[in-house]
Amino acid sequence: NIEHSGYTSSSPQIMWFWEVVAKLEKEDLARLIMFVTGTSKVPLDGFAELQGMNGTQKFQIHRVAGDSSRLPTAHTCFNQLDMPEYDTCEKLHKLLLVAIREGSEGFGFG
Repeated sequence: NIEHSGYTSSSPQIMWFWEVVAKLEKEDLARLIMFVTGTSKVPLDGFAELQGMNGTQKFQIHRVAGDSSRLPTAHTCFNQLDMPEYDTCEKLHKLLLVAIREGSEGFGFG
């Protein structure tokens, strides 16, 4: 139920991503789901039933070339995570947490 673009399921970054996800506290897991999909809950029938802009839309992880010090970004209409090609699991973990924690409030009006 996951699509990869620029990565394969055996790419180190994908394996590290799932390692990190497996260790997330429930609150951070909900933040990750919200960050990528726009909702904090997985559909009752699982990720296979995630909805996107045009109906059912798989969870996607896209490789972003270039600066690996960038934060991951997301496109909630497409359930898409754009993830730079990090060189360590620790870097992926650190920058993913920054992205999901700091970006969890959405648009703020001050």
